[in-house]
Amino acid sequence: MDEAAYISRALEGDLEAFNHLVLIYQDSAYNLAYRMLNDPDAAADVTQTAFIAAYRSLKSYRGGSFRAWVMRMVTNACYDELRRRKRHPTIALEPLNREDEEIESPAWLADNHLSPEEEIQMREIERAIIHCLQELPEDFRAVIIMVDVEGYNYSEVSQALGKPLGTIKSRLARARLRLRDCLAGFAELLPTRFRLGKEEIA
Repeated sequence: MDEAAYISRALEGDLEAFNHLVLIYQDSAYNLAYRMLNDPDAAADVTQTAFIAAYRSLKSYRGGSFRAWVMRMVTNACYDELRRRKRHPTIALEPLNREDEEIESPAWLADNHLSPEEEIQMREIERAIIHCLQELPEDFRAVIIMVDVEGYNYSEVSQALGKPLGTIKSRLARARLRLRDCLAGFAELLPTRFRLGKEEIA
């Protein structure tokens, strides 16, 4: 049975079909949540919350990309968690595991073919990217993660975030500029071919 058939059956109340869709989308949902929140436990909780919300709201699905519709639940759950954190700030600067120990190399950026020296450099680059992503406003962060990291098209992001296509493109352009400017402060970590000259940054 193809994805469209599972969606059709899920909309008719078939829990098994919905669970199959969860298996299809759970990695993308978790990756988005993790990059938004920089916390594996919170990402797992948010992902679970989002799928529960999606199941309870199936009747509100009106066609289009089902993945984007699910990711809208994920981003909304992330925004709720980020608002909660602002009220009760306890955010770690680095991602932590379940034992509250710092994760030295997040799995989503791991590369098993790097030399020890390259692994050290990559770890520093990872820290810089994570830091700069977390510095972005929430709406900008969501757009750049979905487009540049997860590979969603503009229409899917527009549907997922409930914003017009023009708004998505504008936020993405501004997010890329902010991310570039932030990463310029870590230029010494980047391989030479990725460094921007002063005239490019200006």
